Amino acid sequence: MGAPRVLVVEDDARLLAMLTELLEGAGYDVTVARDGQRALHEGLTGSFDLILLDRGLPALEGLDVLNRLRRTGITTPTLVLSALGNPADRVEGLDRGAEDYLAKPFDVAELLARLRALLRRHEQTAPALRVPGGVLDVTVRGVQLDDGSEVALSERECDLLEHLARHPRQVLSRHELLAAVFPDADDQGVVDTYVHYLRRKLGRATVQTVRGLGYRLGAPA
Repeated sequence: MGAPRVLVVEDDARLLAMLTELLEGAGYDVTVARDGQRALHEGLTGSFDLILLDRGLPALEGLDVLNRLRRTGITTPTLVLSALGNPADRVEGLDRGAEDYLAKPFDVAELLARLRALLRRHEQTAPALRVPGGVLDVTVRGVQLDDGSEVALSERECDLLEHLARHPRQVLSRHELLAAVFPDADDQGVVDTYVHYLRRKLGRATVQTVRGLGYRLGAPA
């Protein structure tokens, strides 16, 4: 399935560089954001396994970013890493949607251990993703159809359908899908090709074309 994808949101340039080097060294695929608006954009349009989130951000406070992501149905496990570390701050962070909360300054080994624990819990408890006509199981790269049959998907087909299913009400541009699902490609036509493959296997209703804008998950059957 590739390296775990983590969105790191931190406005301190030196700390952000340190976290990026640390996480990449630990085998993560890192995307960064230095303010709340960029973090919200990345969270809404990208596909991540984890979010590492500061609170005191320019443009939009970290917990407000998290709250907006949760309201759109994005359930990516999130660890808040903040200088606001008293008990009331931790309680607020957990109540507003974070799965874990670690105060700065922090121990590097503890941070990595907490991220590993979040990944394990998410893999064990990740909800099934409803798609038109069935349920996507990313662990086996297949769709269990409502009639009881199963359809196997390739890795890229599964990644594309998963990304659409994690943003069920959003229209995603071909550029956004290319960056999130096919980062090694430079031709947006690859998105159209894999949409065609999904429709061929699962039916045209699986992915809806929004003319001039992009694609979104089809309506439930």
